[in-house]
Amino acid sequence: MQPTEVALIEDDTILAVTWDDGETSRLDAVTLRQASRAASEIRRQAEGVELILPPAFRMQSVEPIGNYALRLFFSDGHDRGIYPWVYLRELAGHAA
Repeated sequence: MQPTEVALIEDDTILAVTWDDGETSRLDAVTLRQASRAASEIRRQAEGVELILPPAFRMQSVEPIGNYALRLFFSDGHDRGIYPWVYLRELAGHAA
């Protein structure tokens, strides 16, 4: 499963991924930020620290990581999470 197109839409609040099977996933910035697998985020969650995001929260940019994932840059400065294609598909609620 590979994407054929990746785009930030709706004022950079939605990541749209079109897959090679024709499905399109739409993932919002808040969901993606909360789902970050970065070590700092895993620790924050384990310690029960609430993630508080600013009102106009959005993604600033997207960077491909090889041919298996994306790195997302968020308006709160978080840029450590790697989002593999399979994980993005799972977050969107599509079967992998």
